[in-house]
Amino acid sequence: MSRVGRKPIPIVTGVKVQKTDHAVKVAGPKGELSATVHPEIGFEIKDNQILVTRSADTKEFRALHGLWRALMQNMIKGVTEGYGKKLELVGVGYRAEMKGKKLQLALGYSHPILFSPPEGIKIETPTQTNISISGIDKQLVGQVAAKIRSFRLPEPYKGKGIKYEGEYIRRKAGKAAAASGAK
Repeated sequence: MSRVGRKPIPIVTGVKVQKTDHAVKVAGPKGELSATVHPEIGFEIKDNQILVTRSADTKEFRALHGLWRALMQNMIKGVTEGYGKKLELVGVGYRAEMKGKKLQLALGYSHPILFSPPEGIKIETPTQTNISISGIDKQLVGQVAAKIRSFRLPEPYKGKGIKYEGEYIRRKAGKAAAASGAK
């Protein structure tokens, strides 16, 4: 069996898990998430735990077994604690601010970029160079952070751009010919 898939998922107090055919619905203090489970993956709720099973022992089903166990674990953690990502803007004149529910970014282009977050995502700008993204769906939080980062990826020469908090940008050396006194 999958080492990840065979571990039972504890259901935290205050969380309700409902099973219908091949769907799971998780409700908690922060919200509600649901997903349609692969037909070859089964699960049962027993003794305040979720046990995930698979129908066959092929490589594909072993992978799906661990995947769906992790996805259900993420759903339970999302409705209790939530998920978050932090971005940093590095560069002269790069700034972010909230305009109503939209995020306005000044990233060195001739125009500001307006970004509307999807339903269930909360974006905050504690400072002009920091963006905080939070929500209950781990995949959606990561996708929104990646989309915002894609507006100005960090470049390797000066390190300017939007980067994840704590991300290390490998730097390249600039032109060496200018320093050697070429004629």
